[in-house]
Amino acid sequence: MRNLVNMAILVSASVVVLAASSAAYAAEKVNVAFFLEWAMPNQIAKVDKTFDEAMGVDVNWVDFSTGVGMTEAMLSGDIDIAYSQGLAPFVTAIQQGAPLKMVGIAVVYEANDCFIKNGLGIDTSNASELEGKTIAVPLNTMADYAFRRYMAHLKLDTSTMKIVDQAPADGAKSLADGAVDMACIFGGASSKAAGEVGTPIMTKQQKVDAGIGSFDVVSVTEKFATENPELLKTFLEVTEEANRAWSASDAQIAKVAKDAGMNVETTKAQMADFIFPSAKEQIEQFFGQGGIAASAAASLGLVFSGDSDGSAIAKTIEDRKSTRLNSSHVVNSYSVFCLKKKIQPFIATKTTNQIAHPPRSIDRS
Repeated sequence: MRNLVNMAILVSASVVVLAASSAAYAAEKVNVAFFLEWAMPNQIAKVDKTFDEAMGVDVNWVDFSTGVGMTEAMLSGDIDIAYSQGLAPFVTAIQQGAPLKMVGIAVVYEANDCFIKNGLGIDTSNASELEGKTIAVPLNTMADYAFRRYMAHLKLDTSTMKIVDQAPADGAKSLADGAVDMACIFGGASSKAAGEVGTPIMTKQQKVDAGIGSFDVVSVTEKFATENPELLKTFLEVTEEANRAWSASDAQIAKVAKDAGMNVETTKAQMADFIFPSAKEQIEQFFGQGGIAASAAASLGLVFSGDSDGSAIAKTIEDRKSTRLNSSHVVNSYSVFCLKKKIQPFIATKTTNQIAHPPRSIDRS
């Protein structure tokens, strides 16, 4: 299956780079998926209607609780662009043949936390006691990916656990109610709520030492990318400008917090560890043949299915660099990128195949 992953990266290389070539089927409205409780600099451009003005069309933002929901909405034609979709739901969709493309990296961040209910007395030293417990996980999301990586690192058998598919807010509530023993969460308010009744299974340093990290992507439907390349190019340009203008000032934090549905304190804490790669960094480190986007997507695919078609997933990711990097250059560039940003490189290996819990199909009828 290795050929499936690379297809999502390279096939429509000209869409972004040559977007100036006319869009004969230009849309009159663009529907963009985003997350509440997930603060992003481009929400300032969202609130200020900068996207609408620059793109010359109405931009309709629709909030979702999971990246899987974003995929389903794109497949049904209700969403054109998914902003900050988790790499995990994107890869799952591609492996199931979904006609989606990755066109950007929205944010690089510390892996999502899985909170163990306080009072159980369970931590990494006796993590085996989680076997047989009930765990809330939003399936096929980056929180699900983090859960699988934690369990693999701790050598736990997830087939012994009762896995309950719950969105973050529901998982946090279940943890508080005692309905589950551990809940894997993303989102500022949900994480804060879970943290009031539970403790992360791994500390920040333990995650760094284990090489467990995450990044979210900007994904689009093939149809939208093909028919509206200029709109897509402008969307990415406005986002780049918003990222570069971000200084985490009190005014910026307040505006983003309100739009994200969080208070200022939670928003500031959440964004403190977020990294928003520039267009230059994305082109040099993430995109192109053998880039981080393709290699991370391919290795992540191993976590969910045990067999990752790297080349096909890569072809669903836009090649935004005219000059390809060789593999040694990519590895070195990524290491330098992580060193400069003071983050742990994204690592996923075949050892994660030990996890027995299978992913849920996109079609959840």
